Amino acid sequence: MNRLEIFNQYRPLLLAIAYRMLSSVTDAEDMVQEAWLRWQTAEAAVRSPRSYLSQLIARLCIDRLRSARVQRERYIGAWLPEPLITQEFSHPVEQVELADSLSFAFLILLECLSPTERAIFLLREVFDYEYAEIAKIVGKSVPNCRQIVRRARLALRRPNVTASIQQQEALVEQFLESWNQGDLHGLIVLMSENITFWSDGGGKATAARIPLHGRQKVARFLIAIRRSSLLPAFTASLLQINGRAGIVNYINGSPTGVFTFSFANRYIQSIFAVVNPEKLRSIQPSIE
Repeated sequence: MNRLEIFNQYRPLLLAIAYRMLSSVTDAEDMVQEAWLRWQTAEAAVRSPRSYLSQLIARLCIDRLRSARVQRERYIGAWLPEPLITQEFSHPVEQVELADSLSFAFLILLECLSPTERAIFLLREVFDYEYAEIAKIVGKSVPNCRQIVRRARLALRRPNVTASIQQQEALVEQFLESWNQGDLHGLIVLMSENITFWSDGGGKATAARIPLHGRQKVARFLIAIRRSSLLPAFTASLLQINGRAGIVNYINGSPTGVFTFSFANRYIQSIFAVVNPEKLRSIQPSIE
């Protein structure tokens, strides 16, 4: 195979690593493009293209994440990942694994790790790289990588989601139906008592600057959005966002907001609303 064929073989893997590292579709695609440019000028003899390209994308993403975190310190309001439209998967186990590693709740938890720690944790826990290969990729010793993964597991403390994929989809469908109908009680009964609503406008769209807590407050806020005469009328569609059922809002066919969810004990535990237009560029317009 020539260099282009080899690179295209590993492109999905590189994009998957880059998105989980950066929580941004746009930045992930930029890093993959940069990796391609560097791959073209690589030495002729590369024994393992997978290892070489993995090292390349990991180091590019570590550098990008360091600069991105400086920018996020000046971000207006809550910062959320850039939503990713995903496809349906035929195998239930594959869908569960995808949803777990792509969910907003998981990506936000990863923010507590340093860029290098994040790379090590993802390469091991999500992509199942051997420690020896990870050590080579990030330039650390195998024992150090093992220790970082152990610490990261403790720090993240990922929640136990008791709702099945089917139950999650049903909850989102019921949420959308109640929201469309302006049914306050219908929304409240779907939510956990301590639900949190996060909204990311980045100073470029109307959004709550601080998280809202409690199902009464969140439900009333959502009903107010639907009934507000200050906002243009919008339509909402169910789509798979970051591996789980989500909602995309459209005005005249253009995406204006994305809702994705986390769940606990068969209730909606968190709602993540992204309305920053810069984070919606990868979402295709609706076909009306």
